[in-house]
Amino acid sequence: MSPTPFALVTPATRGLSLALARQLLQTTNLPLFATHRSGTGDELKQHVLAPLKDVDPARLHPLQLDLTDEASIQAAAQTLADTLPSDAYLDTAFFTGGVLHPEKQPADLDLWKITESFQINTISHLLMIKHFARFVPPAVKNKQDIPLSKWVHVSARVGSISDNRSGGWYSYRASKAALYQVIRTWDWQLRMQKKPAICVGMHPGTMKTELSRAYWESTAKEKLFDPEYSAQKLVEVVKNLKQDQRGKVWDYKGEEVPP
Repeated sequence: MSPTPFALVTPATRGLSLALARQLLQTTNLPLFATHRSGTGDELKQHVLAPLKDVDPARLHPLQLDLTDEASIQAAAQTLADTLPSDAYLDTAFFTGGVLHPEKQPADLDLWKITESFQINTISHLLMIKHFARFVPPAVKNKQDIPLSKWVHVSARVGSISDNRSGGWYSYRASKAALYQVIRTWDWQLRMQKKPAICVGMHPGTMKTELSRAYWESTAKEKLFDPEYSAQKLVEVVKNLKQDQRGKVWDYKGEEVPP
């Protein structure tokens, strides 16, 4: 029997994360594990599947996970391992955890908000690597026989140090810049272990979600996207990524975001 591929979106409850879960259900045949912090699994399934047609509900598997609690992340990974066959491997994963606190000047900096920014935007992504790395496909002699596994962290253009020409957003920029280093480091680990997998970051553009509500007014309408549009573009870009594009951050147009 062939190994069993699956997809993961974590979390998958609103905005871009919800749109990504729906996009993967509509454009692939993969079983999809979608995480939620609160509520029940049945509630999540109903929420995700409500607008979809011709999607087998049995493909969607809720998984409870709290990004701020390592024990919860570890438990979710173990639940996933117990649920899947031993030869299952991660085909595509989107790690979408992110939070933005507007900081236009140093006086806006707040220790609790800074801490939360790094906790969600960087540390949770590190912990997901720690506990979900077991699902990366093993090294094989003939990589041509194995589809390339895609490990994707949702990032942001403002995490680019070389592209910073306006300042502000101190903790968001810093935590996303740190995430770029996480992406690069994890990808090098995959490369050295000769795993048929790559790690990248994806910038979805500015979306009309709660995360960016404070910036809706200042963003040009043609540059303010619906989550569904960004999800479609991200899934398309990720699907076509090649080995030589690994360890970098890409945007929704498939263009590189400089470090």
